[in-house]
Amino acid sequence: MDISYPPEAEAFREEVKDFLAEQLPADWPGIGALDEEPAWEFSRKWRELLAERGYLSVTWPREHGGRGLSKLHQVVLMEELAQAGVPFGMPHDTFGVKMLANTLLRWGSEEQKKHFLPRILAGEDVWCQGYSEPDAGSDLASLTTRAELDGDEWVINGQKVWTSGAHHSDWIFVLARTNQEAPKHGGISFLLVPLNQPGVEVRPFRMMSGQLHFNEVFFTDARTRADLVVGGVDNGWTVAQSLLGVERGEEAATNPILFKAELERLIELARMYGKDRDPVIRQRIAWCWAKVETMRNLGYRILTGWLKGAAPGPESSIAKLYWSEYHLQVTDLAMDIMGMHAQVPVGRPPLRTFRADDPGAANSSGSWSTTYLVARSGTIYAGTSQVQRNILAEKVLGLPREPRAAQK
Repeated sequence: MDISYPPEAEAFREEVKDFLAEQLPADWPGIGALDEEPAWEFSRKWRELLAERGYLSVTWPREHGGRGLSKLHQVVLMEELAQAGVPFGMPHDTFGVKMLANTLLRWGSEEQKKHFLPRILAGEDVWCQGYSEPDAGSDLASLTTRAELDGDEWVINGQKVWTSGAHHSDWIFVLARTNQEAPKHGGISFLLVPLNQPGVEVRPFRMMSGQLHFNEVFFTDARTRADLVVGGVDNGWTVAQSLLGVERGEEAATNPILFKAELERLIELARMYGKDRDPVIRQRIAWCWAKVETMRNLGYRILTGWLKGAAPGPESSIAKLYWSEYHLQVTDLAMDIMGMHAQVPVGRPPLRTFRADDPGAANSSGSWSTTYLVARSGTIYAGTSQVQRNILAEKVLGLPREPRAAQK
């Protein structure tokens, strides 16, 4: 199997390596080695550098502040950043740069692109995602948040939940029902809504890891301009599905780098606790190694599709299902290696709210125990494992749809 990259991608890799060598000290251990406040300060300055070099917008068209390069160039960039132990922007860039910007580039009007893309790139607007509701998570199309047109504004009423980072955000992209008579997938619109207004209440709630990240968002006659619909009125389901494809598919090629670094740290943890000669622990570590290698090859398969010009589709659910279920097992193993020490967290928690801790992180119980607790949520957020399995069964394998409960 030939997994080599084309010459133009490797040339870009050398550019990125030169940039990293220029900006980072020779003995750089990775952002995970920094204390919490210095790490956040580094991340803010690092984001400015990435924006200046055009690395936050590698695939955007030049007329919108990008470099006009391919998805493969984006993956090469992410590979090198992950290997160097530096972040791609700030946590909110997942929603602004990665999700919304790519959605606007595909579905947005010229006015929306001209207004929002520069502000996203500059970090002037911080975005969050308004999809899930208390009774519409796994069955997202059952959402009940409503938007009704009142002159030149939409009036929004309803509730969203599991809204990551909403308490630090200025804007939210919201799925709302705009046509009560249409079939449930057909009457939904994708709206851009300011959070700093009367009628919007954001309530953070604490995760079992102790972190504040998720929120409930309540809309009571909240408003947004009539022209802030992306992709057309009542076409929000199609827009939302394309965004989910970007969310689940793009990381497939770069997640394995982070999980491999985590596994290497786990092996060192086993040595620290004298468990590296335990035959059961060794067997479980070998299982994890095989899973990470499988994950890496899944990423290469998605890269092959990108090289052929294929946009992320339902098959991207394979990667999301795979890594989230794997992460339960590897963090369970870390707890078993540390034994009772895992019950007394020492050291700072991970900087990353989700997935693996950052490269360079200390092998502390504070890092591993928090990662263990957060790993539970990995099988829920961005689509539960059950939802991913249904997507793969129905849309990739062509199996019959799961029986739905009768409508009352």
